[in-house]
Amino acid sequence: MMMKTLTKTIFACTMLTAVSSLSTVFLMTNATAAELKINVSSIPSSQGHLLVALFSGEESYTSGKSQWSSRIKVSGDKEQVTFTNLPDGEYAVKMYHDENDNMELDTNILGIPSEGYGFSNNKGQFGQPDYQDASFMVKKSTSIDIDLF
Repeated sequence: MMMKTLTKTIFACTMLTAVSSLSTVFLMTNATAAELKINVSSIPSSQGHLLVALFSGEESYTSGKSQWSSRIKVSGDKEQVTFTNLPDGEYAVKMYHDENDNMELDTNILGIPSEGYGFSNNKGQFGQPDYQDASFMVKKSTSIDIDLF
Protein backbone atom coordinates (compact mmCIF):
# COMPACT_ATOMS: atom_id res chain seq x y z
CA MET A 1 0.00 0.00 0.00
CA MET A 2 2.89 2.35 0.81
CA MET A 3 4.39 1.83 -2.70
CA LYS A 4 1.02 2.57 -4.31
CA THR A 5 0.72 5.82 -2.32
CA LEU A 6 4.27 6.81 -3.28
CA THR A 7 3.54 6.10 -6.95
CA LYS A 8 0.39 8.24 -6.84
CA THR A 9 2.25 11.08 -5.12
CA ILE A 10 5.00 11.00 -7.74
CA PHE A 11 2.36 10.91 -10.48
CA ALA A 12 0.55 13.94 -9.03
CA CYS A 13 3.78 15.92 -8.76
CA THR A 14 4.74 15.03 -12.33
CA MET A 15 1.34 16.10 -13.68
CA LEU A 16 1.54 19.40 -11.81
CA THR A 17 5.00 20.08 -13.18
CA ALA A 18 3.93 19.12 -16.69
CA VAL A 19 1.16 21.69 -16.88
CA SER A 20 2.47 24.39 -14.56
CA SER A 21 3.57 26.54 -17.48
CA LEU A 22 0.34 26.42 -19.44
CA SER A 23 0.49 30.12 -20.25
CA THR A 24 3.44 29.43 -22.54
CA VAL A 25 2.72 27.37 -25.61
CA PHE A 26 5.65 26.71 -27.90
CA LEU A 27 4.73 26.11 -31.51
CA MET A 28 7.38 25.05 -33.95
CA THR A 29 6.93 25.70 -37.64
CA ASN A 30 8.00 23.06 -40.07
CA ALA A 31 7.64 22.72 -43.81
CA THR A 32 5.87 19.42 -43.15
CA ALA A 33 3.83 20.69 -40.21
CA ALA A 34 1.54 18.09 -38.70
CA GLU A 35 -1.71 18.35 -36.76
CA LEU A 36 -2.67 16.25 -33.73
CA LYS A 37 -6.29 15.91 -32.61
CA ILE A 38 -6.85 14.41 -29.17
CA ASN A 39 -10.38 13.13 -28.57
CA VAL A 40 -10.99 13.03 -24.83
CA SER A 41 -13.88 11.04 -23.37
CA SER A 42 -15.17 9.86 -20.00
CA ILE A 43 -15.02 13.40 -18.61
CA PRO A 44 -16.92 13.11 -15.30
CA SER A 45 -18.42 16.63 -15.20
CA SER A 46 -18.72 19.78 -17.29
CA GLN A 47 -16.97 21.89 -14.66
CA GLY A 48 -13.42 23.21 -14.86
CA HIS A 49 -10.79 22.76 -17.54
CA LEU A 50 -8.75 20.05 -19.23
CA LEU A 51 -5.02 20.61 -18.84
CA VAL A 52 -3.09 18.85 -21.57
CA ALA A 53 0.69 18.50 -21.90
CA LEU A 54 2.31 17.25 -25.12
CA PHE A 55 5.84 15.87 -24.94
CA SER A 56 8.34 15.28 -27.74
CA GLY A 57 10.76 12.59 -26.68
CA GLU A 58 11.46 10.53 -23.60
CA GLU A 59 13.63 13.13 -21.86
CA SER A 60 10.91 15.81 -21.82
CA TYR A 61 8.26 13.26 -20.84
CA THR A 62 10.29 11.93 -17.92
CA SER A 63 11.27 15.41 -16.70
CA GLY A 64 7.68 16.69 -17.00
CA LYS A 65 8.75 19.62 -19.19
CA SER A 66 6.28 19.69 -22.06
CA GLN A 67 6.99 21.47 -25.33
CA TRP A 68 3.29 22.22 -25.95
CA SER A 69 0.34 22.58 -23.63
CA SER A 70 -3.30 23.53 -23.73
CA ARG A 71 -6.01 24.44 -21.25
CA ILE A 72 -9.59 24.16 -22.50
CA LYS A 73 -12.93 24.77 -20.83
CA VAL A 74 -14.94 21.58 -20.38
CA SER A 75 -18.50 21.74 -21.66
CA GLY A 76 -19.49 18.07 -21.81
CA ASP A 77 -18.34 14.48 -21.33
CA LYS A 78 -16.27 14.64 -24.54
CA GLU A 79 -13.84 17.28 -25.77
CA GLN A 80 -11.27 17.65 -28.52
CA VAL A 81 -7.88 19.29 -28.16
CA THR A 82 -5.90 20.19 -31.29
CA PHE A 83 -2.20 20.95 -31.65
CA THR A 84 -1.06 22.38 -35.00
CA ASN A 85 2.27 23.10 -36.67
CA LEU A 86 3.96 20.09 -35.07
CA PRO A 87 7.03 18.49 -36.60
CA ASP A 88 6.44 14.87 -37.62
CA GLY A 89 7.74 12.61 -34.89
CA GLU A 90 7.14 10.67 -31.70
CA TYR A 91 5.06 12.20 -28.90
CA ALA A 92 3.30 11.38 -25.61
CA VAL A 93 0.40 13.07 -23.80
CA LYS A 94 -0.39 13.62 -20.10
CA MET A 95 -3.61 15.33 -19.05
CA TYR A 96 -6.00 15.87 -16.20
CA HIS A 97 -9.43 17.37 -15.60
CA ASP A 98 -9.07 20.27 -13.18
CA GLU A 99 -12.70 20.30 -12.07
CA ASN A 100 -12.27 22.98 -9.39
CA ASP A 101 -9.84 25.14 -11.42
CA ASN A 102 -7.13 25.19 -8.76
CA MET A 103 -4.40 24.23 -11.31
CA GLU A 104 -3.61 21.05 -9.36
CA LEU A 105 -4.43 17.39 -9.76
CA ASP A 106 -6.29 16.86 -6.50
CA THR A 107 -5.73 13.61 -4.61
CA ASN A 108 -7.30 11.92 -1.62
CA ILE A 109 -5.55 11.24 1.68
CA LEU A 110 -3.86 8.16 0.17
CA GLY A 111 -2.49 10.16 -2.77
CA ILE A 112 -4.91 8.68 -5.28
CA PRO A 113 -6.14 11.25 -7.84
CA SER A 114 -9.68 12.46 -7.15
CA GLU A 115 -9.91 14.23 -10.52
CA GLY A 116 -9.87 12.53 -13.92
CA TYR A 117 -6.51 12.00 -15.61
CA GLY A 118 -5.20 10.24 -18.68
CA PHE A 119 -2.24 9.40 -20.88
CA SER A 120 -1.80 8.66 -24.54
CA ASN A 121 -2.52 5.05 -25.52
CA ASN A 122 -4.86 4.93 -22.48
CA LYS A 123 -2.05 3.60 -20.31
CA GLY A 124 -1.39 4.50 -16.68
CA GLN A 125 -4.51 3.70 -14.70
CA PHE A 126 -2.28 2.96 -11.70
CA GLY A 127 0.35 5.66 -12.24
CA GLN A 128 2.35 7.29 -14.97
CA PRO A 129 3.27 4.82 -17.71
CA ASP A 130 6.77 4.59 -19.16
CA TYR A 131 7.40 6.74 -22.22
CA GLN A 132 7.53 3.64 -24.44
CA ASP A 133 3.99 2.71 -23.35
CA ALA A 134 2.58 6.22 -23.87
CA SER A 135 4.41 7.27 -27.05
CA PHE A 136 2.88 7.39 -30.54
CA MET A 137 3.82 8.74 -33.97
CA VAL A 138 2.44 11.95 -35.49
CA LYS A 139 2.54 12.47 -39.24
CA LYS A 140 0.52 15.03 -41.20
CA SER A 141 -2.93 14.66 -39.63
CA THR A 142 -3.10 12.31 -36.64
CA SER A 143 -5.97 11.63 -34.25
CA ILE A 144 -5.81 9.75 -30.93
CA ASP A 145 -8.39 8.90 -28.27
CA ILE A 146 -7.87 9.22 -24.51
CA ASP A 147 -10.39 8.07 -21.90
CA LEU A 148 -9.96 9.69 -18.50
CA PHE A 149 -9.52 7.45 -15.46
